[in-house]
This record gives sequence, structure tokens and C-alpha cells, in this order.
Amino acid sequence: MQKSRDPESRIEPWPSEIRVLDEGRTLRTTFDDGAVFSLSAELLRVRSPSAEVQGHSAADRKTIGGKRQVAIRAVSPVGNYAVRLAFDDMHDTGIFTWRYLRQLGETAAGSFDAYLEELAAKGLDRDRPGEK
Repeated sequence: MQKSRDPESRIEPWPSEIRVLDEGRTLRTTFDDGAVFSLSAELLRVRSPSAEVQGHSAADRKTIGGKRQVAIRAVSPVGNYAVRLAFDDMHDTGIFTWRYLRQLGETAAGSFDAYLEELAAKGLDRDRPGEK
């Protein structure tokens, strides 16, 4: 999926290409400032901005296990500001804004480490389904 935008109206970096790779296991996003981020489907799924995952407050946020093998099955544009990712576990309610994709790209390693710590603290793991 490729998007373009009038450079005169740019406020922040804009994705110039979004591509699903590795049979849906990776989403590569290239921004018009040259930044390129490859995010695992697992990270995108467990950090989905959906209310189902994030809840309606920080206290409601869920940690979801068993998503090591999840894959992206579809990427659909949402207006000119985001994409909706559909995963093969049937989750498809998260709307990933350009800003959120950029933020995840910039913090992927730390975010994934925090996810692993959350799993351990809640007695969950990457291979067994469950949420707390």
C-alpha cells in the first residue's frame, strides 16, 4: 500500500509505503523522512490501539498471550490518517494511526521487552492463549 501527501501540508513524517512481509509476520513502514520500521505482527497485535486491548483506561489494558505465531491478513486504509490491521486470529478493530505506527517503530525493542515482562508477571506466555 502506498500513500502520498502534499509536502506543503506536512506536520510530521508521513508513511510513503506500508508493506506486509514474511507471510504476514512483519509490517514494514517507510516514512517520507527516510525512517523505516519493521514491526512484528505479534507486537502490533498485543499493542493494538483497540479498546479490546487498551481498554478505556490504563487500568483496563490487557496483556495478551499466545500471539507468537499471529499474522497480518489484511491492511485497509482508514481515511488519510491510519490503517486498520486484520490479524489471522480475527482481531481487526485496531486503527493504527501514522503517529502510532511511528511511535511503535521508534520504541519497538523497549515495548517488546515490556510485553515480555508483563507476560511473565501475569503468568502468561507467547505460545499459550490467555489474557489478564
